[in-house]
Amino acid sequence: MNAKLPLHGIRVVEFVHMIMGPTCGMVLGDLGADVIKVEPAPKGDNTRRLTGAGAGFFMTFNRNKRSVVLDLKSPEGLAAAQKLVASADVVTENFRSGAMERLGLGYEAVRALNPRIIYASLKGFLAGPYERRPALDEVVQMMGGLAYMTGPEGRPLRAGSSVNDIMGGMFAAIAIMAALYERRETGRGQLVKSALFENCTLLVAQHMAQQAVTGQAPAPMPNRLSPWAIYDVFDTKDQDKVFLGVVTDTQWKMFCEAFERPDLMMDASLATNNQRVAARPTLVPIVQSVVGAFTKAEFLARCERIGLPFAPITRPGDLFTDPHLLASGALMTHTNPENGVKTALPGLPVEMNGARLPLRRDVPKLGEHTREVLVELGYGEDEIVKMAG
Repeated sequence: MNAKLPLHGIRVVEFVHMIMGPTCGMVLGDLGADVIKVEPAPKGDNTRRLTGAGAGFFMTFNRNKRSVVLDLKSPEGLAAAQKLVASADVVTENFRSGAMERLGLGYEAVRALNPRIIYASLKGFLAGPYERRPALDEVVQMMGGLAYMTGPEGRPLRAGSSVNDIMGGMFAAIAIMAALYERRETGRGQLVKSALFENCTLLVAQHMAQQAVTGQAPAPMPNRLSPWAIYDVFDTKDQDKVFLGVVTDTQWKMFCEAFERPDLMMDASLATNNQRVAARPTLVPIVQSVVGAFTKAEFLARCERIGLPFAPITRPGDLFTDPHLLASGALMTHTNPENGVKTALPGLPVEMNGARLPLRRDVPKLGEHTREVLVELGYGEDEIVKMAG
């Protein structure tokens, strides 16, 4: 990896919380931008204190950032924020509609200070009748069709990750980078937006297209008519579970040969994938009997040797010791700023110049970089002490 990452020299000031906004900043920070996270005085981002399923949010999405604490409701804090955005290339925010305007840091106010600014608003909805509604990942999964498609018939179920928050942050980062590229030609900044609901509709677009093509409403994933003959979870001899995919005619021959079932390979009624899809009610139990004759380790080893798509069924905690992630440098050590506990977490799933993107800055402690950033803005020691209260 070169010493200078692609976004080196780009300053991003973020007014964000939870997942969507922080994900956007994390992506930009991982790519080399100087991301300054402005947190409200005195306690900072509420995401730092979440428990339960939210306990890992802050540590996951706030690496490669500097933390600055400002009281935006005080004249001094607002003035410092204004100086900060005037020095920036990008501002991001993901608060309720109108919140930044009430603080005096909406797009028009920031553009007046810095006409070259790229201002990214990450919201629940883009322009339209819903745009002022509050939204959460679960809200848009329910109203965007994703929960319907994930759960079995009559039992809508949210996906097992904050998929819209994370992808919404990614799309904001993509729009920001496009706007930065455009600014090189025009010299002007612009307002860009990303939203949870519209992100969710993109996730289910394939199901919308399926209905348009077939004329039939798609069934939820557990009840779907699979396009592949074998694309299922099976039980092994030692009562474990594995996933197996046999999605081409070539893979079907490989499966039959490797698991010594010439009778299946010679059966003309199973020669093509579409024939095997039609035969699934009888074929899947046969494949289960084949898989069930092997232990999990034996079955996975055989699939890997012959090159069939397969997977063990793992839990998130199993990934800490995944040999591929460990060998490839995919996991980076993050420190929980609240208790100092160190945890290996995944970086961005990309390589550049043959290397993974580095962890340049650990997850920041609350206000860890306030003095440093204020000095960069030209504040003297007395002013900094006064602002700290």
